[in-house]
Amino acid sequence: MQFFFSLHPVLQALLASLFMFLLTALGALTVFGSKRMPPWLITVLTGAAAGIMIAASFFSLLLPALGYEGALPSFVTVTLGFLLGGAFILLSDRILTRTQRRFLTGEGKKCALLYFAVLLHNIPEGLAVGVAFAEGAGGAGALLLALGIAVQNFPEGMCVAFPLHAKGMTPLKSFLFSVASGAVEIPACLLGVLAAGAVRGLMPWALSFSAGAMIAVVCSELVPECFSGSKSLATAGIVLGVCLMMVLDVALS
Repeated sequence: MQFFFSLHPVLQALLASLFMFLLTALGALTVFGSKRMPPWLITVLTGAAAGIMIAASFFSLLLPALGYEGALPSFVTVTLGFLLGGAFILLSDRILTRTQRRFLTGEGKKCALLYFAVLLHNIPEGLAVGVAFAEGAGGAGALLLALGIAVQNFPEGMCVAFPLHAKGMTPLKSFLFSVASGAVEIPACLLGVLAAGAVRGLMPWALSFSAGAMIAVVCSELVPECFSGSKSLATAGIVLGVCLMMVLDVALS
């Protein structure tokens, strides 16, 4: 541990982002066991994915966004950012609907929206870790933040891979898309540590924008998907997902 703290903050941020990425990949790996899963379990897991994303939107994105100070009151910035994120998904949905006749199937559009939402969610998380390493000069607080996000990335890796697989993707493609969504944290983390001053001013906007986008996708895609099966199982999955992410976030904050 002492060796880690002796490194330059940029190297610390790089190693932390690689560890965060590894946990996402490990979570996504579980999709390869989905071939033997009964339909009811897929319903529960899809519901759990929705619950994880709902909890992550609040505990990992909106709450931290409220802690940043700026020219506008934090609640105004967060509200506007959240609305812009939701509007972005609605606009993307309209654009993808118009183009899907040529390029995408209906399921392809749903996969694209889900992927966009998780990708957007991972960018500010990576930025936040990078800023923490830059401002904390490699302190334990930055390391704990990276560890907390890394642990959360395991269920998040699952919550991308399983819905994509349920929408028709092969396990391999679902795994690769999930891994790619986590890989964006590496350059985001490096950007955060290298340009901490400029990035910090954008953090409340980035965090709340990502939260709005994620909630929009959960409501438009994941919730209808899991409730198309058993209502009771879908509800149980959502509740379990929220509880899991809430415990992880609060325990590791």
